[in-house]
Amino acid sequence: MEKILINGGTPLRGTVEISGMKNAALPIIFACVLVKDKCIIENVPNVIDVTLSLDILRCMGADIKTIAKNTVEIDCTNLKGGTSSYDMVRQMRASYYLLGTEFGRFGKAHVGYPGGCDFGVRPIDQHIKGFEALGGNVVTEGGYIEIDSENGVIGNNIFFDVVSVGATINIMLAASVGEGTTIIDNAAREPHIVDLANFLNTCGANIKGAGTDMIKIKGVKELHGCTYAIIPDMIEAGTYMIAAAATKGHVRVNNVIPKHLESITAKLEEIGVGVEELDDAIIVDYRGEFNRTTIKTLPYPGFPTDMHPQMSVLLCLANGVSYVSEGVIENRFRYVEELRRMGASIKVDGKTAIIEGGNALSAAPVKAVDLRAGVALLIAGLCVAGKTEITDIHLIERGYDDIVGKMRGLGADIKKIYFPDNASVQKAT
Repeated sequence: MEKILINGGTPLRGTVEISGMKNAALPIIFACVLVKDKCIIENVPNVIDVTLSLDILRCMGADIKTIAKNTVEIDCTNLKGGTSSYDMVRQMRASYYLLGTEFGRFGKAHVGYPGGCDFGVRPIDQHIKGFEALGGNVVTEGGYIEIDSENGVIGNNIFFDVVSVGATINIMLAASVGEGTTIIDNAAREPHIVDLANFLNTCGANIKGAGTDMIKIKGVKELHGCTYAIIPDMIEAGTYMIAAAATKGHVRVNNVIPKHLESITAKLEEIGVGVEELDDAIIVDYRGEFNRTTIKTLPYPGFPTDMHPQMSVLLCLANGVSYVSEGVIENRFRYVEELRRMGASIKVDGKTAIIEGGNALSAAPVKAVDLRAGVALLIAGLCVAGKTEITDIHLIERGYDDIVGKMRGLGADIKKIYFPDNASVQKAT
């Protein structure tokens, strides 16, 4: 068992370097299944989900080497389709990208049902709709999803009923090496979709329109290897921006693309936080009391759902009543009960959190219930005096590269404690 222990109340100050985007790294890693060649991927974040995705491919026959810090070489030449570990794929949501890559390369797929953070019902109906439009026969049985097709992937026009990042990525993956042309209408526009398209195009694919709501994919016979660097993680950057503000600090966030952060920056400025944009960095500065605000999470370029819990912590410190409405993920509010343990006054009405700011938060033992909820509790622990203990921290480490070390670098009194089962403390880092 592991815990994070925080002795909070100290403003964060200094400079932090942002790692590669987890949500871009995962589809790009799985996209290597389409390439019978070596791909060198740079700026790979050292997080649990990335390690797991590489292990999944390795167990399927891929040759994977770490050739430098945050750089891996992936050779899927001898990878065998339909051989992914059921136990591994059920641990992460992004494992469903194997469906698109296996369907594209082998004309069929056999993958265990994906797992990941528990946000209630997260259907993959749009994925299935897309695969069927591409000529696949999809069957879900015995905990597995299977796709079969007599003629492989055949291009088609696909209109998604709702904007879906995962479905957009899966159809891009399959169609990139399919026959004919595929047009995705009502496509998701997130930066990691653009990054995936850029990676595939660097490998020889023909994809246009990524970043808009219509993506056109002309299938090619094969892809070749390449060297590619993953974009910075906008959610990690936004997390440190909010942590700097909540602790009344002054932090320079390096290695970012400011345009990706516009919705976060706008809300911070509205609340009263100082934000200065540079070419590849953002400086966040505490300037006094925080103002109330209203937020609704939306698909990109709207305010990201993955910043919802972190922003709620900041709004607990603001004057007045704020409202955060969730427009993307069901059951995002599981963090609320844990924040209440720290003194937060939050009520949930349907898909909206009503946050009564100005009530003093206090340190308390809490647990991470999902990735972003966990880091929200970490921010809360940093900004209140006293000792906060967070359990189930593996959920935080699914998406944050060395968060304890980076927070220490900004002056936080934080450490990770390792416990053997049912025993006392063994060591701390």
